[in-house]
Amino acid sequence: MKIELGGLDHPQVINLLQQHLADMHKTSPKESVHALDLSGLKAPEIEFYSVWSGNQIAGCGAIKYHDKVLAEIKSMRTSEAFRGLGVASTLLAFLLEQAMSKGLQQVKLETGTQSYFHAAHQLYQKFGFIDCPPFADYRLDPNSRYLSLSLPN
Repeated sequence: MKIELGGLDHPQVINLLQQHLADMHKTSPKESVHALDLSGLKAPEIEFYSVWSGNQIAGCGAIKYHDKVLAEIKSMRTSEAFRGLGVASTLLAFLLEQAMSKGLQQVKLETGTQSYFHAAHQLYQKFGFIDCPPFADYRLDPNSRYLSLSLPN
């Protein structure tokens, strides 16, 4: 697997992100969907990464830098053909390394509370994320779960 910065103009990446947004809207009420579209992922405070196995998209994810202390994981998604093969773990470890290399102290994320998100909850807990209150512009929402990880200094 190869992880590359960018890829938002690649048709396979666009398709994967469209699937991601469609699933988020099927799973959660509109007001509880915080997934970013292509234009949102192109914001200057976001680094988007695509994961490739040969010439096939295996997954994607992004880091949103809130300030010099806090980063947020966004748009984590594994292609159906690559689920259960460690793509999400590899990508999350990479994203955390990126945050640490910039001297950040915390990484947080928002995910859903529905059973659809059970595998994501397990992944984040495996990496040491713990529940936390809403952060940044998020508000308390029964359809959202907020997780935080303190990074080593």
